[in-house]
Amino acid sequence: MQSGFMQRLRRGLLLALLGAALPATAASEGAVGDESQREKGSAAGNSEASLGSAEQERYLAELQRLYPRQSSRKALLEHCNRLLESYALRAGYRVGEKQPDDLLYQLSVARSGVLNVREETRSADGSRVAVRNQAVELFGVDPFVSYECPNRGHSCQVLNPQDGTPLLTLVRDHTGVAELAKAMTFLIRDLQKG
Repeated sequence: MQSGFMQRLRRGLLLALLGAALPATAASEGAVGDESQREKGSAAGNSEASLGSAEQERYLAELQRLYPRQSSRKALLEHCNRLLESYALRAGYRVGEKQPDDLLYQLSVARSGVLNVREETRSADGSRVAVRNQAVELFGVDPFVSYECPNRGHSCQVLNPQDGTPLLTLVRDHTGVAELAKAMTFLIRDLQKG
């Protein structure tokens, strides 16, 4: 119980410090309609200017305060991984599913211009673990990371910048997923530099 409180507190402090905001392109939360409707967002918001170099410099300066003694690339990677840990889709959120497994992710740099996404599926009782690695080539792709959150359901999906397919599935939390999309956008920009 104490660790859950501390995790929520840490998550709130991280988001408050970095000034995370809901993306302007997300549809309203109370939208009524058919279940296939989705709320979409991207790190870019309404215009790509919202993540310009001044915004990126401010963001990286804040990350340097959070993760001292690390390069900006390592700080971005560490921040993305902490957000992935905080917003992981755990079995407790998956009420009513036949096999509510934990879905955990971790990012790493495989080589220049390639981001490795490690997906771990773990049964609630710990008896089964499956690991899958996916390399995402970043050269020549739009660095702005998008996400979708179905109007109904318990999860959001961060989309692969290569082809728009689901890359990460996280707990439904618009602020957290927007913050992750923003951090991943800056990380991809950094990795595209070589």
